[in-house]
Amino acid sequence: MGDAISAVIALPPESVSVESRATASPRPRSATSEPVWVQVLLVLGALGFLLSFLVLPLALVFVEALRGGAAAFLAAVSEADALAAVKLTLLVTSIVVPLNLVFGVAAAWAVSKHEFRGKRWLVTLIDLPFAVSPVVAGLIYVLIFGAQGWAYALVDEGWRLSLPLVGELHLQLPKIIFALPGIVLATIFVTFPFIARELMPLMEQQGTDEELAALSLGATGWQTFWRVTLPNIRWALLYGVLLCSARALGEFGAVSVVSGHIRGRTNTLPLHVEILYNEYAYSAAFAAASLLALTALLTLAVKTWLEWRHGEALAANHRH
Repeated sequence: MGDAISAVIALPPESVSVESRATASPRPRSATSEPVWVQVLLVLGALGFLLSFLVLPLALVFVEALRGGAAAFLAAVSEADALAAVKLTLLVTSIVVPLNLVFGVAAAWAVSKHEFRGKRWLVTLIDLPFAVSPVVAGLIYVLIFGAQGWAYALVDEGWRLSLPLVGELHLQLPKIIFALPGIVLATIFVTFPFIARELMPLMEQQGTDEELAALSLGATGWQTFWRVTLPNIRWALLYGVLLCSARALGEFGAVSVVSGHIRGRTNTLPLHVEILYNEYAYSAAFAAASLLALTALLTLAVKTWLEWRHGEALAANHRH
């Protein structure tokens, strides 16, 4: 025992330090070489920005909504025009999301699993709503289906056809501008990239090996889709549906152009908030806006849960 201690004492300081460094666990290195005070300032700056431009305005919405008390808040969100706006918003969302779901899955399947002419053009068209202003999108529908539009004859008088076996047919489009169909079309335009864009990177990464194996074992196309493809993309699909729903609920620009702002009929919840604010009914406007804020917080909570629960499956969407 004494000899061992003496041997350790007799070791030169360099040997002891080398051995201690070899046995010690490596300390994680920072990706940057800035001093600590610079990193602290950057973190405080980011937190200050979020508090100033995100948290405080959001808190202000709920403070102003409840300024008149709970009774005034309930009266503002339960009056006839507010309920009509909520119902219309939910109706439009319930129509738009399933249509985008079908389109998004079909577009992602075509782009990621097949090679064809015009594939790049299809991807470019899917991204088009990201580059076009929503107001311009609404104006496009007005120029097409409005009173001076080139397709207004199909809305006003219709189109008469004479077929040999069927006879006379009268094809007429329903009223689109200043009506529900126009609001649905405008909302579809601004929301259809979300589901497709969530699915395409993941489906491209997965490849076609599993589908080809299923087909070689005798599975049909539908069986391959329902039992192989859909289970592999279910969480990314749910994530895309969540984003699409949030965008449809809060859409303002395109809907504002085609709706006509008819109270109780074509006003969605964001338009209802604008009308109340312009009429200086601030408490009622903030009460209606708080409903949109609650849906945003609920969407954020579900999004966070999905990322925590199925982070690896969702992270694959954003690696390309």
